[in-house]
Amino acid sequence: MSVPITPSSSRQIDALVADLASPEDVRRDAAVARLTVIGPRAVGRLAALAGDASAGATARAAAFRALEAIGDPAAIDPVLACVDHAEEPVALAAIDGARAFLPGSRGVEITDRLAGVALDRERPATIRLAAIRALRDLDAHTVAPLLAAIREDPALDLSDAAGPKERELATALDPVRTLAEAATGALSDDPARLRRAIALASRGVPLESLRRIIDRVREREGAEAPARRGEWQAARAAAHLALARRGSRVALYDLRESLESAKAPLPVELIAAVREIGDVSCLEPIAAAYGRARAGKGDAWWREHLADAFRAIAAREGVTRRHAVMRKIEKRWGLAI
Repeated sequence: MSVPITPSSSRQIDALVADLASPEDVRRDAAVARLTVIGPRAVGRLAALAGDASAGATARAAAFRALEAIGDPAAIDPVLACVDHAEEPVALAAIDGARAFLPGSRGVEITDRLAGVALDRERPATIRLAAIRALRDLDAHTVAPLLAAIREDPALDLSDAAGPKERELATALDPVRTLAEAATGALSDDPARLRRAIALASRGVPLESLRRIIDRVREREGAEAPARRGEWQAARAAAHLALARRGSRVALYDLRESLESAKAPLPVELIAAVREIGDVSCLEPIAAAYGRARAGKGDAWWREHLADAFRAIAAREGVTRRHAVMRKIEKRWGLAI
């Protein structure tokens, strides 16, 4: 595990932003996760891409996803400029991005724009529903008039869109409630909804609640058929990244255990979390996962991120080749930093 020369922060951001246009989902998701961890330093480049009318819809949508996760106010103007964009992926990503700024100083302006989208009968139902979901983060008194108008709109059947019962609809549109229920073990059958709730509302959730969600989701993973485990694992990885962005190691044990037992690449959010808050105890599990991965079997990206996390942790913890854990790793796996 040799150490390449570390590129400058600016070049690293440029390379990751370029990856947002990749046709490969894994590469785009990896770039979003890394840019999220980099945070405010990446906002300028992301905002430029998100607002670039000549850029592809896929790249712009990915840029909005990263801006949403970072939550920097500099993203508000490009977000608002695209909430009614003609291309659905761009509009949906911009609406989700706007949602993150509803509690801020420009909340009234954002609310007005999203309400306009929600009430616009010329817009596709998917776009209108996204705007409604975003506004459901507001208190009941503020959003009640909008919901009353929507319920009487024959062009938009909310019950058909989100389930047969209004209580289920309310839960689906309320990320805070979704996370509170997940922390108690009341998981729905939709891991994508949980993942979205984590992205939108995890900043206001107690760290212990996020830890409980990780435990409950891991239990659910084990009970699912292999074909569905990956979806739940992605939700768990999102919770880990939320903890890492808040500097918490409260669920570090689960990161270690996930690496120790991994027989295939894990979600990129999980390895991004390890990179940010991992300690010396994570180095052996990372080395073990790296040793099991085979570049020729499509695992090159996984090995690259494992190596990057290993180097970042070793540098942060002051671990050199003379450290006992490094000697053990070199002896057991033939890897050296």
